[in-house]
Amino acid sequence: MLQTDSSKVDAFVQPNGSLEFLSLREIGWLSDKTLCGCYDKFRCCALAALNSGAETDDSRDVLDQYADFEIEVIKEPRGVGLKVINAPARAFVDGEMIEGIREHLFSVLRDIVYTQYLILDDGRFDLSKSEHITDSVFHILKNATVFQSNNQPDLIVCWGGHSVSRAEYEYSKDVGYMFGLRKLNICTGCGHGVMKGPMKGAALGHAKQRSSGGRYIGITEPGIIAAEAPNAMVNALVIMPDIEKRLEAFVRLGHGVVVFPGGVGTTEEILYVLSILLHPDNRDIKFPLLLTGPESSRQYFEDMDQFLRITLGDEVSQLYQIVIGDPVEASRAMYDNLKTVQTSRLESKDAFYFNWNLQIQQQLQTPFVPTHDNMAQLQLNRDQPAHQLAANMRCAFSGIVAGNVKQEGIKAVQQHGPFLIHGDREILQHMQQLLDSFIKQRRMTLAENYKPSYQLVID
Repeated sequence: MLQTDSSKVDAFVQPNGSLEFLSLREIGWLSDKTLCGCYDKFRCCALAALNSGAETDDSRDVLDQYADFEIEVIKEPRGVGLKVINAPARAFVDGEMIEGIREHLFSVLRDIVYTQYLILDDGRFDLSKSEHITDSVFHILKNATVFQSNNQPDLIVCWGGHSVSRAEYEYSKDVGYMFGLRKLNICTGCGHGVMKGPMKGAALGHAKQRSSGGRYIGITEPGIIAAEAPNAMVNALVIMPDIEKRLEAFVRLGHGVVVFPGGVGTTEEILYVLSILLHPDNRDIKFPLLLTGPESSRQYFEDMDQFLRITLGDEVSQLYQIVIGDPVEASRAMYDNLKTVQTSRLESKDAFYFNWNLQIQQQLQTPFVPTHDNMAQLQLNRDQPAHQLAANMRCAFSGIVAGNVKQEGIKAVQQHGPFLIHGDREILQHMQQLLDSFIKQRRMTLAENYKPSYQLVID
C-alpha cells in the first residue's frame, strides 16, 4: 500500500469472498480495460464500497471529493486483482484494506460486470418480458451465492431510513436482537441508519445463541449505493442493475418485511409491496408485512397508516400490522407469521429460497426513469384499481428519491427545476401532508437545509 495523502491511499488487493475461482474466459473479460462498457458504473460503485462509514447521503459529494479515484482490474496467472488509486483512507487499517471492504469491492466487480456481460448483453434474457426479468433477478442472486436451499423461512427484509433519530436506530437494533435470538437472518438495503441497526442487533442475538453463519445481506443498486454506502455489518453484498430489480430481489428472497421509520425511499418500498399484495393474483400469497418503531415514532406510523387508507382504501390495512414500542412483540409477530409462510410454501410446492409464486406486474419490474416528462405524466387518481394507483404512487416517490440523493436526479432538478407531480386533490393533499411531515422530521436527506425536489400540482 502507498499512502498518497492523509485521506487517500493507493493499493493492490486480491479477491476474498468473491471471484477466487475463475475460468480463463472469465479472467479475460473481467480484465478487459473497457469492463464490457460499464467502467464508469463500476468505478462509482467501487468508490461507494470503499467509502463505507462516511456520513453523507449526497452522491455528488462523494464523487467530487474523490474525483481523482481510479480502479483497474489486473490480470494474474490464477485470477484477477484490483489496483486502486486515491482510494478513501478509511478503507484501510495499518496498511491493509479492511477485510469486509475487500469482500464488498470484489462483490461490486462480480455484480456489475456479470450483470452487464451475462444479463444485459448476452441475449439470453429479453427484459421486455416479465418472466425474463424475474429470471434475471434469480440468476444475479444465484451468482452472488445468497441462496440456501435447505433453510426454513428465516430471512427478514428490514426497510427504513438512513436519516433517523437515535431512538429509532436503537429500536431497530432491539428488534434485530430479538430476531437474532430467534435465529432469524437479516436483509436490508445495506446502508446506515435503520438498515444497519437490525443487522447489528441480530449479530449480538446470534452470538448469544452461539449461532454461527448469521446472514446480513445488503441489496443495493448503482443509483443509490454512493448515497447509501454498505454498512460494516453486511457480509453479503448484492448490487442489482436498477431499483426495480432490487425491490423484486427483496420480495423474492425474503420471507417477510419489517418496516422501520424512514422517508420517501421507505414509502416507495411500502407502496411497492402493497401494489403486489393488492393485486388479485396474489390474494392467497402469505407474505407478512410489519410496520414498527419506538413510541416516539407513533405519529409517523399514524400518518403513514392514514395516508395508505385514504389513498388505497381501508381494506389495505388488512395487509400489514403495526406494532409500536415493543421489540419483543414485533419480533414474535414476525416469527409466528413465518410458520404460516412455511406451511404455504410447502402446500404450493414453492421454494423457500426464492418466491416464484409471487406475481409481480410488469410496471413494477420495468425501470421508471424519473425525467420531468415521466413524473408529470404519472396518473395519481382514483380511476384505476388500488394496486395500479399504488404502483403509480411508487413511481412518484421513486422520482423524489432520485431528486434528493441520486446524481442524475439532483442534476435534472438543478437544470430544470422541481419535478411536477399531477393528481387528484385528495390524493395530493394527503401526499403533501406526508411529505411535509418528512421534511419537518428531517427524513428527506442528511443535509441541514432541504429544498424540495418536487412540486405537487392538483388537476
